[in-house]
Amino acid sequence: MNAPVNKEQSRIQGMFASIAPWYDFLNHLLSLNADQRWRRRMARALLPKTPGLVLDVCTGTGDLAIAFQKHWANQGRVIGSDFCRPMLERADAKARKKNIPLAWINADTLCLPFPDNQFDLVAVAFGLRNVSDTRSGVEEMLRVAKPGGTVAILEFSRPRNWFLGPIYSFYFRQVMPRLGQFFSKSPDEAYSYLRNSVLNFPAGPDLVSLLEQWGLQSVRFTPMSFGVVTLYHGTKLSAVDRLPTSPPHPALEQK
Repeated sequence: MNAPVNKEQSRIQGMFASIAPWYDFLNHLLSLNADQRWRRRMARALLPKTPGLVLDVCTGTGDLAIAFQKHWANQGRVIGSDFCRPMLERADAKARKKNIPLAWINADTLCLPFPDNQFDLVAVAFGLRNVSDTRSGVEEMLRVAKPGGTVAILEFSRPRNWFLGPIYSFYFRQVMPRLGQFFSKSPDEAYSYLRNSVLNFPAGPDLVSLLEQWGLQSVRFTPMSFGVVTLYHGTKLSAVDRLPTSPPHPALEQK
């Protein structure tokens, strides 16, 4: 039986704030740098050649937002949002160092500070499972997406390959949490939380079914790295959408 997961908002904020200094290093180490490749694949798969307006929720230290903006060669408009300010501070420093123009908003994915129907793409990578109410998080992402826009989720899953599956399971359950704790010294044992949050989160057809129930249309899913992670994406239909009733957030205005 998988261990229960405490996703109380204040706990999650504090936990990510405490590991912010180690977050990028451990992401790259524990995934053998595959996390960067997964985000680049996501950007190539989702972004059209014509730049648009993109929101990356639960952006953390901003790697997905940066991948989106680099894919468009600094054209278009990408905004990253997160409710953990120390993570956003690192995202901003990273983007400035790389001379990549991005806007950052300190905001909870359950209550985004944007009017309805604003973004061509609303995306999240490895963050949806940390939102205290998954359904409300998806519905909020849908709310701010434009009619006909895309909502996309990149998340860990579980390889089914007869050979790789048991090896990955042992690494993910036993090795990864210990390595993460050794380096981060997290008081909340953040990397044990990471393991448990993944094991308790739906994946594959199960998540597709839930996303369709919550309002996302034509959902497709694409496993990567033999099913270690999976990209899910679907469309917001225009038939049930409302027009924006308030002015755009200042971050949406072209600079």
